[in-house]
Amino acid sequence: MPETARHEQHIPGYGTIALRPLDPETDARVIHAWVSEERAAFWGMTNLTEAQVAETYAHMATLDTHHAHLVTKDGEPAALLQTYDPAADRVSECYEVRPGDIGVHLLLAPAAPGAHRPGWTSALLTVVAHYVLRVLDRTRVVVDPDVRNTKAITRFERQGFATGPEVVLPEIDLPDAYLPEKRARLAFLTRETAFAEATGTV
Repeated sequence: MPETARHEQHIPGYGTIALRPLDPETDARVIHAWVSEERAAFWGMTNLTEAQVAETYAHMATLDTHHAHLVTKDGEPAALLQTYDPAADRVSECYEVRPGDIGVHLLLAPAAPGAHRPGWTSALLTVVAHYVLRVLDRTRVVVDPDVRNTKAITRFERQGFATGPEVVLPEIDLPDAYLPEKRARLAFLTRETAFAEATGTV
């Protein structure tokens, strides 16, 4: 199974959610608008230009271990999803990676005025879980939100993620990538838990 695949899923009450590989050139404008906002500070790209955002995702597209996806709702951009192999990521220095693990980062698009829908984030996370655990055939999802991002941590807990330890992700300083040290809260969602939650059996 390829590490990026097109996926489409209809969620009653919300619409059709689709995922596709991010196109660094054509999608850079919308992604730059999202990551430039103060609310996206934890994404770590608020100071980048549109060209730099495009370059960042063009570089990611060359990797076998890290992938970016554009999520749409009824054809309109709705979120940025990044998936990665934890064994090839700095998070591997902070926990014992299991076969079948997949890492996820998710950035939601800003809600349009008057367009907020209660339960939308949960619906979106349900689709993401289906994509990574069934379409990509992984067995466990790991997330590493910044410990200050309590809103994201609470969202994951409500979605059934089991809270893990607080860790410090080490600084990465390479010619083509720089990531500052990050204090994060790990959380995990297994395939069994995700689909038991979805069917109401737990």
